[in-house]
Amino acid sequence: MSQRVAHRYSKALMDLAIERGRVDAIKADLDGIRKANTPELQRFLLSPVIQHEKKIQVFEAIFGGKILPETDAFFKLLFHKGREISINAILDAFDELYRRQKGIEIVHLTTAIPASDEIRQQVLQQLGRMQRYQGKTIQLHEKVNESLLGGFVLQMGDDLFDASIIRDLKDIRKQFVENLYIQQID
Repeated sequence: MSQRVAHRYSKALMDLAIERGRVDAIKADLDGIRKANTPELQRFLLSPVIQHEKKIQVFEAIFGGKILPETDAFFKLLFHKGREISINAILDAFDELYRRQKGIEIVHLTTAIPASDEIRQQVLQQLGRMQRYQGKTIQLHEKVNESLLGGFVLQMGDDLFDASIIRDLKDIRKQFVENLYIQQID
């Protein structure tokens, strides 16, 4: 299924959640469904051999009474329309709409060793000074990549700030190679 269809379904659910004043509650339902979506359940839901009614029965057995009626009705609609193959894409698209609606920005911080609380606070303070992030909530997602050797890489949407030692070494190597090439010309 295309991203366009996933976006349409997630937008329809978000519009309903806003209309009913249940954005956070529906987000919580979707997070719970995502956590319960085991590989076995995924294979069951994606099977073209299993009828939609059977999928609805299993979904009801797992989540019945544990999720809001709006969320339940939404998933029944997905099963009836044969869109269960796109549940993960729809959940991802809803997450993106939720973050936009709540003013949440995700920033990825990659370091060579786990970042200290002090480093996290400094990164968040620096980002908070940027106009792009003013009035927004920043979620810092951290990752450790020892191959950086030191420093950090910060990814903010499509922007990348690489202050790693491995990048510095590559830059130095490039300059060294270019200088050798220039010497050979003389």
